[in-house]
Amino acid sequence: MKLVRTIPEVRAEVGRARGDGRRIGLVPTMGFLHEGHLSLVDRCRDSADFIVMSIFVNPLQFGPSEDLDEYPRDLERDLAFAEERGVDLVFAPDDRELYPTEPTAVVTPKRLADRLCGLSRPGHFEGVLTVVAKLLGIVQPDVSVFGQKDFQQAVLIRRMAEDLNIPGAIEVGPTVREADGLAMSSRNAYLSAEERERALSLSRGLVAAVRAYREGERDVRQLETQIRERMEAAGGVAVEYVSIVSADDLEPLSRATDDAVAAVAARVGSTRLIDNTYLARPDAGLARLAEPD
Repeated sequence: MKLVRTIPEVRAEVGRARGDGRRIGLVPTMGFLHEGHLSLVDRCRDSADFIVMSIFVNPLQFGPSEDLDEYPRDLERDLAFAEERGVDLVFAPDDRELYPTEPTAVVTPKRLADRLCGLSRPGHFEGVLTVVAKLLGIVQPDVSVFGQKDFQQAVLIRRMAEDLNIPGAIEVGPTVREADGLAMSSRNAYLSAEERERALSLSRGLVAAVRAYREGERDVRQLETQIRERMEAAGGVAVEYVSIVSADDLEPLSRATDDAVAAVAARVGSTRLIDNTYLARPDAGLARLAEPD
């Protein structure tokens, strides 16, 4: 595995790999890697044989009162994990490499960013799409893999690639969870032991909705109520939203279908957490927890 810091170095390494007939895969991350990130490497390996991982905490997607300075970072640890998982090239630029001057042009979503996380994080998805467009332009991968935990982000990235005719496949890997159901996230490092227990209310609410859907409940208000009640019952969980939407366009639904996604966000202490699931096709961690007792 090789570590590079500059755009010319990435392009040179990728160019050599492509010249050898290898398919290029990209896994963009903000580092502080966990099994969720590493599972995306595995998914990418199914479609590519030269894996590029970017590690970059993107300042454009953080608001002025958000946790940019505190966001966990440990490059040495990340490199060890990436090498163990078979990553071929790590691109870890500093801010000046990707943003040598204040950007003149950014990618601004016209729709789909005005709901869910976009309501409380204005400008967030503009920052996400801008950096992803830059990474796709720099690496020009045959396939890129993103995580379902950031479901709204994945939908927007796929739509951006379609709208801007960016070549290469966009794939989404399932959420990876701890044994008790907590969705893996770099921000889980912020949680105290007590807060972590409260954070389980997000996945427990989703499990309740999956069970209810399996039992025939289709009324979205009833399903959302089951989720919200479990989150609020935990105490110390400030619910930001509970919403059941269409997987394709994130539009709210009144009747749940097999393509419906239940999405939640909340603050546990000072930590903002998100989670989601397809009601009909939960990830393996939620599916196990939703089995009859």
